[in-house]
Amino acid sequence: MKIARPRLLVGSLAVAALVVAAFVVFFASQGSSDDVDARLTPGVVTFPNDGLGNTALEGDPLPLVRLGDRNGDEVETASFLGEPLVINFWFSTCGPCATELPDFAEVHAEVGDDVRFIGVNPNDSLEVMERFAADRGVSYELYLDDFGEFTNAIRASAFPLTIFVTPDGSIIEQTGVLTAAELRSEVEQLLEASA
Repeated sequence: MKIARPRLLVGSLAVAALVVAAFVVFFASQGSSDDVDARLTPGVVTFPNDGLGNTALEGDPLPLVRLGDRNGDEVETASFLGEPLVINFWFSTCGPCATELPDFAEVHAEVGDDVRFIGVNPNDSLEVMERFAADRGVSYELYLDDFGEFTNAIRASAFPLTIFVTPDGSIIEQTGVLTAAELRSEVEQLLEASA
């Protein structure tokens, strides 16, 4: 008895194509969730994002978590409040992070008396973090997020990520990669919002 395998293969491929087309039509008809705070679709929760995949944080309070300092001590993010903050999440194997760190060092040298710059590293060892940052001129505070507490609290998925925080702890902006000029502009807006 001969089995019609070519017909079975063609039939299976046709069914698979119809299923894929149905999924495409279904998801395309769902629209964008960028215009809502959170959207519940059966079994799926989506949040607006920054275009890089990071959840939008504007208007959220700074998460209160613990980070590790260079001495191995824990530091509460609550201790950062009271002054304008630029908090940059980065790590050494992130190419865009390496590109922007010299610009952060440059702008920090210019406005570091008015704005507190903080680097948060979720991946590297203390030695790698400090060497990598120093090689790019960074002299501001660096902290380790060894257990991902801070990174998870802000739902970061793409790096670098920088958040701008007013003295009362409100996140007013978040960005991806920044040039020195773009960072200066963001710092200006942060200082205006903090006045």
